[in-house]
Amino acid sequence: MMKSGFASFLLIVLCPVLALAKDQPSQIIVWPDSGTPVLRFTLGKFKEAGSFGNRRTYLIDTVAENLSSKAIPSEAFSLYLFDKNRVRIGEGWITLSNVAPGQAVKFQINVDTSGTPVSASIIAARDVPRTISITVNSVPQGALLKIDGTEAGTTPKMLQVGIGKHVLEFSKEGFNTGHFPLEIGPADVSGGSVSYELGASAHDTIELRDGSVLTGDLESVSATEVVVKVGGTLQHLSRNQVKRISMVERETSPQ
Repeated sequence: MMKSGFASFLLIVLCPVLALAKDQPSQIIVWPDSGTPVLRFTLGKFKEAGSFGNRRTYLIDTVAENLSSKAIPSEAFSLYLFDKNRVRIGEGWITLSNVAPGQAVKFQINVDTSGTPVSASIIAARDVPRTISITVNSVPQGALLKIDGTEAGTTPKMLQVGIGKHVLEFSKEGFNTGHFPLEIGPADVSGGSVSYELGASAHDTIELRDGSVLTGDLESVSATEVVVKVGGTLQHLSRNQVKRISMVERETSPQ
């Protein structure tokens, strides 16, 4: 792999009529554009291979030369094509592998565009921000989901997640809030999933003698009365109505 210190952006300004001009000169680009040269790309004429409506297919004869004294095991580049308004209308790939010092490699790039390109840029693929799609679910479903503190909807939810470390947060009324560390590596691909089981109820449970159950926050118990806050409203129950009380551990604020 080539040193990360190399610049990774190449800009090619092409003739405005590159798709039609028979005498269009070759485009020569040295990479990186500063420091010690490593690769020299020569893009030949853009040959239109077909069209349908505003869709066009181009073939580009390309030569890549290793100018360095070291072999290049593997390197990939994205080729972007733009129209006269700098709107990206096409994309192609350049992949090099096992290129010895001084060796030249010839190949063709096949690019589909949605118009006539007038300029192009080449960026090392490893420097292009990449995301993968992943499905996030919870048990039970319907939990509010946050990723790195930003709300992302309710579960189940498909997310686009970038490479690196993230924190998923799940919250649902009646359950403890949960956090799940998620790390996406450079080799990970789309299609994975995460399922998080929410913790036990975050509220106390009051079972009544008639078989009904209340879920809320127990406020007080006396010889004659049980007071429970349910949905923000205090309910006063006769002590004889209550069969069993299950209380969850609750953090108390410092006095």
